[in-house]
Amino acid sequence: MSSKTGPLAGLRIVEISGLGPTPFAAMCLADMGADVIRIARPGSSGADSHVLGLAVDILDRGRDVIELDLKSDAGRDTARALIGRADALIEGMRPGVMERLGLGPQDFPDHPALVYGRMTGWGQTGPLAHTAGHDITYLALSGALHAIGPDESPAIPLNLLGDFGGGGMYLAFGMLAALHHARASGQGQVVDCAITDGVAHLMAMITGMAGQGAWADQRQANLLDGAAPFYTTYPCACGGHFAVGAIEPQFWGQLLRGLEFSANDLPDRDDRANWPELRATLAARFASRTRAAWEQVFAHTDSCAAPVLTLAEARAHPQNAERGAYLMQNGLAQPAPAPRLSASPGQAGGAPQLITPDQAFSRWQG
Repeated sequence: MSSKTGPLAGLRIVEISGLGPTPFAAMCLADMGADVIRIARPGSSGADSHVLGLAVDILDRGRDVIELDLKSDAGRDTARALIGRADALIEGMRPGVMERLGLGPQDFPDHPALVYGRMTGWGQTGPLAHTAGHDITYLALSGALHAIGPDESPAIPLNLLGDFGGGGMYLAFGMLAALHHARASGQGQVVDCAITDGVAHLMAMITGMAGQGAWADQRQANLLDGAAPFYTTYPCACGGHFAVGAIEPQFWGQLLRGLEFSANDLPDRDDRANWPELRATLAARFASRTRAAWEQVFAHTDSCAAPVLTLAEARAHPQNAERGAYLMQNGLAQPAPAPRLSASPGQAGGAPQLITPDQAFSRWQG
């Protein structure tokens, strides 16, 4: 891992082992060339994948690992010395834990340029800061969960929106912003990344629409939440589904041509009172053929209609295959680094490699 390439090559980051958004952020940075060394519990083999029942966790790729007992003086001393050689630290402990270990932001006065990334659900402050939670908990209190799903009950968007969208990606973004500032000024800082903050930020457009009366505070009553017959999914004859996103009139026109309708056959879609009838009409037409048949109809058109693929089908789809969106590594399919950089592309690293503290110090000299 010592001769990594990419736009972040030469950047040294210590990662305190954790779950979900923390290793995702570290993976993103490692994919782009950062030299990340993870500090893990003794006997863990450098990974927390056992918590999820996994033999391998893709989020662990691309970094080396040293195992330290941070409850011991020797372990803390080694960690402190390694952090002293790093540009940045990433940790996902509850507020106060790193301080009690003597490894908090204030414990590195001789390293003023250190960027200290903190990943939590609620943030470092606030009445819930010391309370446990998971992705679904944070979505619930951010307002996002209430807006997603059918009218009967909210739908859980996997853990994409909270852990990875509002969490890991915002941590990586915040780390790069703070590192840029540190390079220019010599002054590091704390990146206080809370999933609830990130999700609130992701909801900027919806919040803005709601504030102007363009978004109803209920599910399946809005343009982008499945209520609109031109922005929803339809079951097909085979049991599969087709996704329709024909918002603009020109795309709607192409969709209707593929469905063998003319504008005169259907009620005015701009009148929301017609949406139930319009949806039922389109549903009946989609149900008359298989997903594969509709895929042939809408292929290479601007109808904004596409088959809803399984994970395996997505990997094999020609668009994803030609771009190399997925790769096979050690017999395991996984996403390629993203986004694409033309001059200094990222590269997916291998599984975590266990190294000794001496090897880490030798690599991070100076």
